[in-house]
Amino acid sequence: MQPEVNIALVGHVDHGKTTLTERLSGKWTDTHSEELKRGITIRLGYADTTFVKTKEGYSTLKLSPKGKILRKMSFVDAPGHESLMATMLSGAAIVDGALLLIAANEKCPQAQTAEHLTALEIAGIKNVIIVQNKIDLVDREQALKNYEQVRTFLKGTPYENAPVVPISARQNINVDSLIESIEKHIPTPERKVDADPLMLVARSFDVNKPGTTPKKMIGGVLGGTVKEGTFSVGDTVEIVPGYMVEERNKKIWKPIQTTITKIFTGGEPIDKIQPGGSMAFGTTLDPAVVKSDMLTGSLIGLPGKLPEVRYNLVLETHLLKRMVGNKNDLDIKPLAKKEMLMMNVHSCVTVGVITDPSKKKTSCILKKPVAARIGDRVTLSRRVGDRFRLIGYGIIKG
Repeated sequence: MQPEVNIALVGHVDHGKTTLTERLSGKWTDTHSEELKRGITIRLGYADTTFVKTKEGYSTLKLSPKGKILRKMSFVDAPGHESLMATMLSGAAIVDGALLLIAANEKCPQAQTAEHLTALEIAGIKNVIIVQNKIDLVDREQALKNYEQVRTFLKGTPYENAPVVPISARQNINVDSLIESIEKHIPTPERKVDADPLMLVARSFDVNKPGTTPKKMIGGVLGGTVKEGTFSVGDTVEIVPGYMVEERNKKIWKPIQTTITKIFTGGEPIDKIQPGGSMAFGTTLDPAVVKSDMLTGSLIGLPGKLPEVRYNLVLETHLLKRMVGNKNDLDIKPLAKKEMLMMNVHSCVTVGVITDPSKKKTSCILKKPVAARIGDRVTLSRRVGDRFRLIGYGIIKG
């Protein structure tokens, strides 16, 4: 069964996102060596689970195999650390709803709590549930005080009426109520299954172990989510922007064509896949082309049917009034000519240099091109000190 929905887990570092993902799915998503060493999520982590209904309440298929199956869904564990905001924004681009984790034993909001909430709003994610985690570490009075801080924090945002569910992910307290809330408040969106197929690449990697002989080598793997249409094993697909070459002292990107050899979702091979949930393609690509997330941010579709590759963008920009995630809560100054911004388009991260800062027609040159349509949303982040801070978004006009 294919997952129907992608749900992001976001929030301040060490508020329990990876622990909750493990509690819901049975999978620990921090597998990168540096993640294990530092105890934080660096890359997007993925895990699938199936929700069920039993006589006792809500659970998962793994814990209650005889329960009535409700939905299968994918969880995207996004980094909370401030220096990894670009990765979190990439995760927001591929999800249908989000769980915002807030630790009950810390004052609310923490810096990245505020920044992630704003990022969800800018990314256009409407269905959000607030998870008040670590209630096992506080008494009733502290939990209620933290709850009031959460409600004050949400006031005036699109999420002021969002449900707040108290849990302890580590102790498995009230997780059944969280599953019930997900079922009620994060519906499966309508999907465009008849449109030209489009996949957003969030990970790309080489699965061959060192020393594998050429005859036994497996082609590169591309992971992400299908946004529209249907892909099948055996399809010839195109990847854009593709790979970079230098011609006449100028860098240009050329699309790559490959064949889908396998499709995996939830760890199971399937013959075709439609929108919803995280998935991965096995391909005929040279593993060297995909290693270390080299194709992350790409789009996959049928040859000649993909959005235009853009080396420049013209944007209608919408800036926040004040900067979130900064201790001083600074006013956001207008864009300036020659300013460099970090830009997130779909699952792609690039840098744009402003050539015309006018609000209705902000023009920029991109360091790395993006494949995007007119009307697509671009999140904008400005360098403040040694960090990029979210300052607003733009709509592509040309």
